[in-house]
Amino acid sequence: MTAALDGNAIAGQLYEVFGVEMTVAVGVCAHCGAESVVAECVVYLDGPGTVVRCRSCSGVLAVLVRRREVTCVDLSGLETLRT
Repeated sequence: MTAALDGNAIAGQLYEVFGVEMTVAVGVCAHCGAESVVAECVVYLDGPGTVVRCRSCSGVLAVLVRRREVTCVDLSGLETLRT
């Protein structure tokens, strides 16, 4: 079983994608409506990609996958994300 980390573990990865500090960005879970900063999310790094889950309901908020020097980001589990 992979160790769960908090959103701070992907600060660098998010900065590479968005170009700004994202751990303080506020997201709303599309599954349960919980609102929190990215730093409070639950992160798993050991899969084929990085999986970001809601701390309240464990729903998948985001998946980041690096392929051929491009990071693909799926944010479909977020209702909103604001910096």
